[in-house]
Amino acid sequence: MQTNLRIGSLFGIPLFLDPLWFVIFVLSTLNFGFAYQEWGTVLAWSGAVAMSLLLFTSVVLHELGHSLAAKSQGIKVNSITLFLFGGIAAIEEESKTPGKAFQVAIAGPLVSIGLFLLLFLSLGILPANSPASVVIGDLARINLVLALFNLIPGLPLDGGQVLKAAIWKATGNRFKAVRGAARAGQVVGYTAIALGLAVDFFTSDLGTGLWIALLGWFGIRNATNYMRVTSLQETLLETTVVEAMTRDFRVVDGNQTLRAFADLYLLENSTSQVYFAEADGRYQGMVLVDELRKIERSDWETKSLQSIVHPFSEIPTLKETSTLVEVINKMENEQLIRVTILSPADAVAGVIDKGDIVKILAKKLKLRISDVEIKQIKQDGIYPSGLQLAALAKSTKD
Repeated sequence: MQTNLRIGSLFGIPLFLDPLWFVIFVLSTLNFGFAYQEWGTVLAWSGAVAMSLLLFTSVVLHELGHSLAAKSQGIKVNSITLFLFGGIAAIEEESKTPGKAFQVAIAGPLVSIGLFLLLFLSLGILPANSPASVVIGDLARINLVLALFNLIPGLPLDGGQVLKAAIWKATGNRFKAVRGAARAGQVVGYTAIALGLAVDFFTSDLGTGLWIALLGWFGIRNATNYMRVTSLQETLLETTVVEAMTRDFRVVDGNQTLRAFADLYLLENSTSQVYFAEADGRYQGMVLVDELRKIERSDWETKSLQSIVHPFSEIPTLKETSTLVEVINKMENEQLIRVTILSPADAVAGVIDKGDIVKILAKKLKLRISDVEIKQIKQDGIYPSGLQLAALAKSTKD
């Protein structure tokens, strides 16, 4: 369920606030309010609110930099969300080349550096030590810190994305690049936690130490998630449908009457089955059982099964060499329950559904998904929410 609050859109990109954003907004306002007390109560707290709003406007512009760079490459940006630790742009797909990935990664820090320069230059036209110059000066410094902090080389920071692009360029392997940048992010995260604990231990500034440690924990968590998602994407690309498909179907005589087919197969099975018709030693296509109900029963004795058979050119099929990425994207784009897999000779090699996909992934990645859950996925036709396979396959496609 969507719990974020939509507050508008920028360049067609929805803008959301995470509920925890209000926590950091209040803390930020309190921090600046106490810092500006020499201005008097009303002016101090007005300046504090303005400063907090300008600070988060800077974060939005930073994320907008990433978003517009991605949009210029034809990549959809689903949203920009402000949350406890800053902001994040939900970019739907990976850039196609390391050079383009670098452009998206560096765009955010460049915006922050640009804001720093613009704000710093504007100080020259403001009265020295005035409330406006203090706010603008603080905002300029924060934008510089935001840019430099984000350039630390480790995912999920922008510097990690830059490092990923560099490793990708050097190795030609995007997955190896993500793993390398994610490991660097884990190192950065553990270092931040150690630094935060050291600040707590050696100084009385417990708030700063705790915040640094929380940032480290957030970094480790997200870097680890990058590695998990990358392993899943790589598996989707490397696994062919042959490894996941089943032969859970029946081949029937296409020349028999509809009555014979119904008596032989439909009456004896209460569960849904997949049927393919063959005649003269060749597959004719898939038997669409639902179409049987559209034919008058009085005609069942005279019409052959061929009347409800659809050739392979009219049903969703893929070849044995297809990957899980291809089959997932096909299922999502065409809203399919299953796909028929054909051999090079156009014979039926197997069928595959969402349960089969999850089952092979669980086996390869050692996921804790039981046979009961697999059966439920087959029945409902819904992937487990934690895997997000539809979104991952879409972002992984060539």
